[in-house]
Amino acid sequence: MSKVIAALNTLLKWELTSIDQYTRNSALYEDWGFTKLHARIAHEADDERGHAKLLIDRILLLGGKPDLEARHALPPADDVKQMITADLDLELANAKDLKASIQLCEQEQDFVSRQMLVGILKDTEEDHAYWLKQQLRLIDTLGLELYLQGQV
Repeated sequence: MSKVIAALNTLLKWELTSIDQYTRNSALYEDWGFTKLHARIAHEADDERGHAKLLIDRILLLGGKPDLEARHALPPADDVKQMITADLDLELANAKDLKASIQLCEQEQDFVSRQMLVGILKDTEEDHAYWLKQQLRLIDTLGLELYLQGQV
């Protein structure tokens, strides 16, 4: 189980980084007057808190210690497109580690952890990453100024 616990702590690092990044970005969007972006990204931060709680609870159940200190470095937050791109990069990196962890859980025959991670992966790929890709397509299609008008 130590391999699974280590993998879950790696995933927890992504979730905690996501919470920090989405919380920061949400606050900036609110300050800049982009209320729709603020609401959506604040919701994403809440989703990530839920994922982190699942991972923490599972690590504890398996007899491990959740590492609540580890974080990846936050990227710059100078403009909306850069921030959305960084959010997508974060989600894709998390998805890559989620897939590797799912595979590890299968090898270790920890099917409960595997099932939990599949649910988190579904959120990551089908909700978070998909929405971010949509926003980048809209920016490319409409131009940044028109896109931002729609976010007020």
